[in-house]
Amino acid sequence: AEDAVARGADVIGMAGGDGSQALVASVAAEHDVAHVCIPAGTRNHFALDLGLDRDDVVGALDAFGDAVERRIDLAEVNGRVFVNNVSLGVYAKIVQSPEYRDAKRQTTLAMLPEMLGPDAPPFDLHFAGPDGSTVDGAQVIQVSNNPYVLTRLIGGFGTRARIDTGTLGLAAVHLTRDTDVARFVALETAGRLSRFEGWLGWAEPRFEVSSSEPVEAGVDGEALLLDPPLVFTSRPGAV
Repeated sequence: AEDAVARGADVIGMAGGDGSQALVASVAAEHDVAHVCIPAGTRNHFALDLGLDRDDVVGALDAFGDAVERRIDLAEVNGRVFVNNVSLGVYAKIVQSPEYRDAKRQTTLAMLPEMLGPDAPPFDLHFAGPDGSTVDGAQVIQVSNNPYVLTRLIGGFGTRARIDTGTLGLAAVHLTRDTDVARFVALETAGRLSRFEGWLGWAEPRFEVSSSEPVEAGVDGEALLLDPPLVFTSRPGAV
């Protein structure tokens, strides 16, 4: 992508999944050239929220010709661009599993009860909630590039009405009782997470998570280990 821009390209694109889109979009934003999303990945959430037909890979190439240009936001965590979301806590651990890439939903549901059970170690994750109070040990945290309408938090199921609000979508789940686990899994499976008592959801342009050790993270579905503090920022109209 850098080489293409250096040779004079005023439009660059990526045929791939969300993690690959983020890498090329970061180059497009750095040089202020247009970026074309070609949905050739696994889920292509980014393409879905852009309004593209995810089953028409060839059709997406039309954007290299006469097209309408639209500016959207990007988001960053510790300087790394993401186009969809970053997950911490339980989901980040699940993403590390070798089985996850080939069977995302099945792996998630199989690992979830054990990782949320009474014998599961607490998460060393701390942040300020929507009312400014400190939240310690949330089992699931998701930070998205603009707010999602979430039906399920694990796996990031949902859509964004807009990707140009200049904010991060923030969602977290905090389980405090043993009985919370069964209810959380049931509501997550049914796509009704907002009815869970430990659910938090809000939006901010900046968000920070602290920890005493490196933090496992799922960044646009890619498993990474990030040094704390994790500083999330929105980049309005970046690309």
